[in-house]
Amino acid sequence: MIRFLAVVWIGWALGGRIAAQTPFRLVSYNVENLFDTRHDSLKDDTEFLPEAPRRWTPARYWKKLDKVAKVIAAVGQERLPDVVALCEVENDSVLHDLTCRSSLRTAGYRYVMTASADRRGVDVALLYQPGMFRLLGQRSIRVLSESYGFLPTRDILYAAGKVPSGDTLHIFVCHLPSRAGGSRKADRHRDLAARTLQAAVDSLYRRCPDARVIVAGDFNAPMGDPVFKRSLRVCRLISGPHVCTSRSASVGNILYSTDPLPRKHRKLPLGSYRYQGEWSFLDHVLVSGNLLDSLAAFSCKYPVKMRAADFPFLLEEDRTHGGVRPFRTYQGPVYRGGYSDHLPVYLDFVWRRRRAERP
Repeated sequence: MIRFLAVVWIGWALGGRIAAQTPFRLVSYNVENLFDTRHDSLKDDTEFLPEAPRRWTPARYWKKLDKVAKVIAAVGQERLPDVVALCEVENDSVLHDLTCRSSLRTAGYRYVMTASADRRGVDVALLYQPGMFRLLGQRSIRVLSESYGFLPTRDILYAAGKVPSGDTLHIFVCHLPSRAGGSRKADRHRDLAARTLQAAVDSLYRRCPDARVIVAGDFNAPMGDPVFKRSLRVCRLISGPHVCTSRSASVGNILYSTDPLPRKHRKLPLGSYRYQGEWSFLDHVLVSGNLLDSLAAFSCKYPVKMRAADFPFLLEEDRTHGGVRPFRTYQGPVYRGGYSDHLPVYLDFVWRRRRAERP
């Protein structure tokens, strides 16, 4: 009887809004070394050239672009994703080819990206549907790696845009430094990048205390890693069968992890990345507390759970450790012709048009 009344109450609380809800999907995808085939004299990109041992030819490049486009379209399912955070893209020409010359060319995506000092030339980017995310501004946030004795790493991308509900959404895209075998130096570098990210979020909240914030990308660390509490203020979101509101989740400069849905079958992917037979989520989507308010015009969809896209075509048999693993483009120097060493992750939101106020 209590469960029945709880269901009735939730239905009463949301019923008048369900019909008016429109989905909004955010995808985060590390596309594994999406390089063009031309040499940039200012970057160390020689391994991804036609004459290099990897033989990164134009044919392989265009095949890779169409595979990335296929993944983006597939993750959208009934409709294309509204925004897509990308990691490991080389430059503007790659993004132009993806959005204007690949099989994604009719989708209407626009993009913004960083131009960081990373020695290999890999950057992060954000694709967006201009009808669903009207860009208001963007900038690159430099991680001062060299000042602390580290090699340059990827910039953090910040983009602000209006969504159809009328709200402004603030999106940060990051690709934190590699774990590099778990060395202390790598940990310190990742902490530096994470502190830079947190400082940018704090600065935004000082200007706009009610900012709706999303942070997405490859953190090179699972959620249990100390970086999420030591350098970032991230809380685990505990959501039960109730309506999440801003009264039950603080709106301050604390971000909430959108933990993934659990998998019951051990052979299915239990993460977005697999290393030596172990799955883990290195890719995350973090949200501000006010995005948990299910009564707001723009909010996370209940249940608030990040998902990994584990389509069969993105996976292959792991003959060494058993089970499956991401079907990647290269396995070491060997060309495999797959998609990426990461699986894309996504999080769903909903928006409602604000009712016009009576005069």
